[in-house]
Amino acid sequence: MPIAAVVAGVMGAIVGFAADRLAARWPVHEVEGRRGLDWRTAFVVVAGSASFAGLAVRWNEPRDLLVLGIYFAALVVLLATDLDQKLLPDLITFPLMAYALALLAMGWDPVLDGKSLGTISAVAAGIGAPVLLFISDRLLGGAVGMGDLKLAVSLGLMSGVSGLFAGFLIASVLSSVVLLLLIASRRIGLRSAIPFGPILIAAGIIATLLPA
Repeated sequence: MPIAAVVAGVMGAIVGFAADRLAARWPVHEVEGRRGLDWRTAFVVVAGSASFAGLAVRWNEPRDLLVLGIYFAALVVLLATDLDQKLLPDLITFPLMAYALALLAMGWDPVLDGKSLGTISAVAAGIGAPVLLFISDRLLGGAVGMGDLKLAVSLGLMSGVSGLFAGFLIASVLSSVVLLLLIASRRIGLRSAIPFGPILIAAGIIATLLPA
């Protein structure tokens, strides 16, 4: 493994740990006290490490690494807050939308760079992803929240239609495996409420790391 990937993986683990500790106290919890280290801590640390290591393997231009590193850091924080509180804070999802729009307007989104109709695909995904989530949630009686819909806008703008679709398919399969492991280890039960945000976040990360 390249040294850059190792260094990035360590940085991602640090970001993941910091995100978990932040999520244990922010946004303000309804119950007193702060959650200690548990399986969620390990999960976010591993996710952060793997994501950042993958970023260093997939991309090598400094600007690409910077803009996508910021994007990944925001997603890791959202992962931590959703696992801890089943919440995707507006304080992150709204700026992330603006960030994705700014990158798209300046042509700085590496995922869409060089793709024909990249801008159109990004706008279509940014609008279509939350709309499809909302409709499917209402038809199937799911548990998609407003935070998920806001996050889907950013993911669509960053990934485009084909990237987000591929990322979501892969993330859905991987999430099923993770859920089975958590159930088998009795970390969660069959009736436990499962946040949808982690699947969306995984989809966005996978879409960014997929080869062109």
